[in-house]
Amino acid sequence: MAISRKVLKKLQEIAGRDNFSTEREELACYAYDATAQHFLPDAVIFPKNSMEVSAILSLASEKNFFVIPRGAGSGMTGGSIPVKGGVVLVMTRMNKILEIDCDNLIAYVEPGVITGHFHEAVEKKGLFYPPDPASSDFSTLGGNLAECAGGPRAVKYGVTRDYVLGLEAVLPTGEIIKTGVQTAKGVVGYDLTRLLIGSEGTLGVITQITLRLIPLPQSVKTMTAVFKSMEAAAETVSEIIRQAIIPRTIEFMDNASINCAESYLGIGLPREAGAMLLLEVDGEEHTVETDIEKLKVLCLSQGASDVTIALSEVERENLWKARKSISPALYRLAPDKINEDIVVPKNKIPHMVRKIENLSNKTGLSLASFGHAGDGNIHVNIMLDKNQPDHVRKAEAALEALFDYTLELGGTISGEHGVGITKAAFITKEIGKVELGLMKSIKTVFDPKGILNPGKIFESLVKS
Repeated sequence: MAISRKVLKKLQEIAGRDNFSTEREELACYAYDATAQHFLPDAVIFPKNSMEVSAILSLASEKNFFVIPRGAGSGMTGGSIPVKGGVVLVMTRMNKILEIDCDNLIAYVEPGVITGHFHEAVEKKGLFYPPDPASSDFSTLGGNLAECAGGPRAVKYGVTRDYVLGLEAVLPTGEIIKTGVQTAKGVVGYDLTRLLIGSEGTLGVITQITLRLIPLPQSVKTMTAVFKSMEAAAETVSEIIRQAIIPRTIEFMDNASINCAESYLGIGLPREAGAMLLLEVDGEEHTVETDIEKLKVLCLSQGASDVTIALSEVERENLWKARKSISPALYRLAPDKINEDIVVPKNKIPHMVRKIENLSNKTGLSLASFGHAGDGNIHVNIMLDKNQPDHVRKAEAALEALFDYTLELGGTISGEHGVGITKAAFITKEIGKVELGLMKSIKTVFDPKGILNPGKIFESLVKS
């Protein structure tokens, strides 16, 4: 779909000269995300409010050009990449926290608010927004909603969709809709809010969000437990769940992840460890002290060689820096990676750990794994050199086997990264023909002309 100069001029008029560009240097900044794949858009535009978004989408519907919503571009599956060209709709100017209602434990925000900034703002008022993706220092709330982001605290508190009460969104036709409620309960009509969350920008463009908050926990304690093997750590996670102890996070790092993070930060992580668990509990102070001691005893009884409780905020922050640094640090193992976020039932984690080790041994490739053991969400990174055909062939075979075994265990091929373009070729492994047909029908109802974020979810990977 070529965009005429006349249409480009109209887009510039909608957002203003300073908030629209067709310059190649500017376009290149919005041609990629964390997948490192590149597709150049025809233009990029930065709306400031829902009326401008509506005008842009109305024009797109009239003139038949593609629009690709984008937050910070930190996605892992290509969800915000303009695979078919078109106009990238960057939502970062819409970055206001409109209100934090302490009486009703609600916040009203625009989609361009940085997640970490929102955490800080509500915590200053003694409130808490639990969803905390690893990218929270730079990802946006709108992007979090588009992918239904999770994060380490999901084991206790749930994921993004559990904290969204209502939305304002613009349909591909330009119509502005309001979904959901401002109350704790509401069951009038279909739940369009839940439908839009996790739809990866294919059904509508979110322009305002009503979020549910909870009181800020009084106390937090963080602990690490070191194990000789990844399997021993996985068995410990299963035992924690069996004992009905619910930490707010149970993160794990395998040996490759530990060593990469230590080389990256140099904070004294145990390089010789087979695996390390990062556990955190929160709540009232006396409860936290009791729970952290229970976890310490349990980990030692499961064979942990060392258990350390962070004694200061600096120690705690260093541990989280290590956890959040793993993804970029893994490039020390190989120049490229395939980053997956499978989820299996919690009691199946030991089985999956054995499978990952088997695939690494079979292919000769490094398969580094880390992630949210508390809810079974494992980030498996297949490290390779894409310039070596043998690496690519082995990596593709490992990925196929990984997904097949995940589904065999009763899991899902994506817990929080979405489908985008990188998982589109595998969606029929998990979703049945009838169910997939319903999803495509919903897409058609919302977007009859197919202008919004094309090439995502239902279509196989588009090669650049």
